Amino acid sequence: MIRLILAEDQTMLLDAFEALLQLEDDIRIVGRATDGREALDLIREHRPDVVLTDIEMPHVTGIELAEKILQEGLPSRVMIVTTFGRSGYLRRALQAGVRGYMLKDAPITQLAAAIRKVAAGGRAIAPDLAEAVWDALPDPLSERERAMLRLAEAGRTNREIAEELSLSSGTVRNYFSEIVQKLDARNRIEAGRIARANGWL
Repeated sequence: MIRLILAEDQTMLLDAFEALLQLEDDIRIVGRATDGREALDLIREHRPDVVLTDIEMPHVTGIELAEKILQEGLPSRVMIVTTFGRSGYLRRALQAGVRGYMLKDAPITQLAAAIRKVAAGGRAIAPDLAEAVWDALPDPLSERERAMLRLAEAGRTNREIAEELSLSSGTVRNYFSEIVQKLDARNRIEAGRIARANGWL
């Protein structure tokens, strides 16, 4: 029996995944979460075979969740199901130790088969994305730079970002100057758009 935890911030979609996957004889859902932090707590408690998660999750993203599982040496394998088909996201996910990457418009039979493959130690990647990962541009951003761009996207000022990340305002300005230069952008807002378009955010 494959023990599964579901992590999805859209409740309707979470309910749909649960209802459909419960029909599979060899899959048992042992927990469900609507944010990444809650998912991590459940993973530590239940140690499931597979964690099915979205990329964009509150508090802890799906990719960050995979990184934490790897860092803590937890046995659970991560499978991402997302609407983001960008190769940059896929490359980051694979670097974080993600074993499966499927799109949300895949048929449930394909999703269940992918869960079985991941649970057995294999990889399951949406066929139309598998080749695209090799064409993805390398991610030029550090985790700190990514965090700063996310905070800027959320409308935070330099002072607020400095407080959030325990930095000085001058250091934050220097970071944004470097990010803008790295991404050949006009300003931090455009830098955020470029990063998101390439799957780096």
